[in-house]
Amino acid sequence: MSLLLLLAVSLAGQPLAFTNAHIIPVEGPEIQSGTLLVADGKILAVGASVEVPKDALVQDCSNQVIMPGLICTHSHIGGWGGADRSGPIQPDARIIDALNPRSSGWKRALAGGLTSLNVMPGSGHLLSGQTVYLKLRPGVGTIGEMAYRFPDGSPMGGIKMANGTNPQGAPPFPGTRSKAAALVRQKYLEAQKYQRDLEAIAEGGEAPPRDLGLEALVEALEGKRVVHHHTHRADDIVTVLRLSEEFGFRLVLHHVSEAIMVAEEIAEANVPCSVIMIDSPGGKQEAINLSFETGRVLDEHGVKVAYHTDDYITDSRYFFRSAALGIRAGLARDTALASLSLHGAQMMDLGAQIGSLVPGKDADFVILSGDPFSIDTRVQQTWVEGDLAFDLANPTDRLFAEGGFGGSNEVNPYMCCTKNECEGCAQ
Repeated sequence: MSLLLLLAVSLAGQPLAFTNAHIIPVEGPEIQSGTLLVADGKILAVGASVEVPKDALVQDCSNQVIMPGLICTHSHIGGWGGADRSGPIQPDARIIDALNPRSSGWKRALAGGLTSLNVMPGSGHLLSGQTVYLKLRPGVGTIGEMAYRFPDGSPMGGIKMANGTNPQGAPPFPGTRSKAAALVRQKYLEAQKYQRDLEAIAEGGEAPPRDLGLEALVEALEGKRVVHHHTHRADDIVTVLRLSEEFGFRLVLHHVSEAIMVAEEIAEANVPCSVIMIDSPGGKQEAINLSFETGRVLDEHGVKVAYHTDDYITDSRYFFRSAALGIRAGLARDTALASLSLHGAQMMDLGAQIGSLVPGKDADFVILSGDPFSIDTRVQQTWVEGDLAFDLANPTDRLFAEGGFGGSNEVNPYMCCTKNECEGCAQ
């Protein structure tokens, strides 16, 4: 049955079977000539001898590879925004309020096989606000419909922090690393007091005036929100570890250009790392020691490793290449695969829901033309919760995979081309 016909006649609850594929579950060994069975947005079965129901719609995936949808722990697509220049610490700012659901960036990420993202404000502040974890669901019209949710229904995300040179500047921003750390410590001390005041309400205490920023930091202190911390130099990394130990917040270190120098300290603290991979010259002085070997060395020390795009720093369409460069420097293939999927999900507290092809998890997966780490491989299709979200065979989707105004430039997210004449603009 052709894919178009398969999609046209698919009914809610009717299983879809993707057969004869090389399947990479990430959790478990790779499967030759395997079948992936999904229904109602969930994975029903995966294996070499899956029984396909008689009412299933079948897509033959011979000579193709199926693996979990990619998960980026650090992205800035969807529009710029977040905190402003009024101060270096703004935990009340929410990136969800700055994102454009019509941005071309979402489709561009799908063209790279990405299905879930941690979209964050920038690193120009010590504490730039609340990140949001998004699932790139097709056919939705608002960012809220893309957002993962905490059990209380609020948008799920972490807290973005940064140190080093990015958040330094003229007052009220810090001018030195020591002052930067002092400002952060003072704010977390305020959050601890606010936390005690909230707890005292149960004993008859008076409720403190509501403070949106302190509320977010209390959620970090309580472990509800993970702190995602931009940091490059070895001494800056160790500063973050000290802060995490002092205040007890959960932590993911991001970028970690000099992590090799303090790999033992990171491992002892049991803190995972989300690594950026850049292979071109330039950038800034504190990132000069960024190495292809970072992922391998951290993994050898027992540190959980994921890669990220930091899109627009690297393009979401080339995310596979980040892990491939890690393999070039000795990273094990299995770890490299997990670094693009399961490990990122776990760093976002979503490992039980996404990140591997396991029965019961969300049916988020990518179909590839060949091995994930071959330069010749193309993303053929990206599926999110059992719905086709990107198809290279679709001319409109192909635009986002191969460039063009809408595919690689978000200056005008309402157009795919400069003349408003192409098929994408007509939609």
